[in-house]
Amino acid sequence: MTRREDKEAAVRRLLDTPHPSVPGDLARRAAERGSRRLDRVRRMRRALWFLGLVAVTAFVVWASVARPWEVPPAETTPPLEGW
Repeated sequence: MTRREDKEAAVRRLLDTPHPSVPGDLARRAAERGSRRLDRVRRMRRALWFLGLVAVTAFVVWASVARPWEVPPAETTPPLEGW
């Protein structure tokens, strides 16, 4: 027998055995599980959007206070005192 024939024979043996019974409420349970998963994904997406908004707001507040785009004053000359 070739390898392909071995695989076909194994598949035929699996198909010839009695199939297990399917629970009657399988579709309902699958739908509930899917809806719970979608709810979890939606909550996670909302939380990430909220955290992103908080991060952007914190950055804007920090940038408006620290003003990192302004050049700091040069302190290369000594202060003029006692003129």
